[in-house]
This record gives sequence, C-alpha cells and structure tokens, in this order.
Amino acid sequence: MTAQSVPTTAPKTLADVAGTYVIDPSHSHVGFVARHAMVTKVRGSFNTVEGTATVDGANPAASSLSVTIDVSSVDTRDKGRDGHLQGADFFDVENYPTITFSATDFAVAGDVVTVTGNLTIKDHTRPVSIPLEFQGAAIDPFGNSRIGFEGSVVVNRKDWGLTWNAALETGGLLVSEKVSLEFEISAIKQA
Repeated sequence: MTAQSVPTTAPKTLADVAGTYVIDPSHSHVGFVARHAMVTKVRGSFNTVEGTATVDGANPAASSLSVTIDVSSVDTRDKGRDGHLQGADFFDVENYPTITFSATDFAVAGDVVTVTGNLTIKDHTRPVSIPLEFQGAAIDPFGNSRIGFEGSVVVNRKDWGLTWNAALETGGLLVSEKVSLEFEISAIKQA
C-alpha cells in the first residue's frame, strides 16, 4: 500500500461497510461442534479457508460471498479422529477435497446479516442461512482495513451425506446428527 491508499478511518456501522474483502485465515475460525458418545462435545476447525466477499452495507442485495474450505485441514486435536473425518466414512477428502459455500441472499436486521447460500459437502448441496453479527471494523497496525463477523447455525449432518455412526451399548449413537457450525471471521479490505 502506498501512503496515499492507506485508510485512515474504519467504517463505524454495518451500513458503512463497502468494498471487496478476503478472509484472513490466521485470524479467523471456521469450525464445528458435535456431541460425542451422548456425554460430551467434540470441537473441530478447518485451518485452511479462503473466501472473498464484495460487501455493500447500504445495499446488501448487491453483496456477494464465496468460501472454499480445504477438508484435509480438519483439526480436532486428535490425529486419529482427523484421519477418520477425512476418510470415506465422513468427508471422503480423496474424492471431495473441498467444502464450498456460495451466498445467494443477504438480509440485514441491525448489526446482524443473515447470509443464505448453498453449502456443498461431498456431492450434496443444500441451502443454509447463517446469522452473522457484525463485530466492528478497525484499521490494524499494518494499515489494513478489517471487518469482523461472528455467528453459528445448527445443521443435520445427514443432509450432506455424512451418515456414519456407531450404536452405543448404553443406547444412543456415538456422533450426534445435529452439528453446530461456528464462524469467527476477520476480513481484510482489498479494494
């Protein structure tokens, strides 16, 4: 960035946000939470995420968003479980190396933008709506204009062909069908 192009102020409200932004993967979290063995939760994340958004806070219908997740970057802090998730029982990374999301609609209510779009996992594409709360904007010490959003949505993993499970001797299943998808996004303005 040249000295003339360094922004001096950040947008104050969601309506003020405009431009093209890219997800900063080192300051963002795209993850999931699933109940395990009916007694606890397992948390995981995807460490390699790319995404671009064209944001028009004053006219959300003019916005766009596309995200690609490298499935091989799944991380649950257990290499054996990560390998199982990458295998044919779950994500089948050999045949389906990415998860994609492409937005089709944006609805704004106050500081929350509900992004509706097509989520593709394996060969299944389903619509999903994700409420994302605007966390604010800032100019970082390097002169980058950043915006932040956080949100979550609960989905049924079976809707995307993730059907593997195991019965427990005490009743119930090893992995819950309902999974919470979590998003903490920091994005940097490009133009």
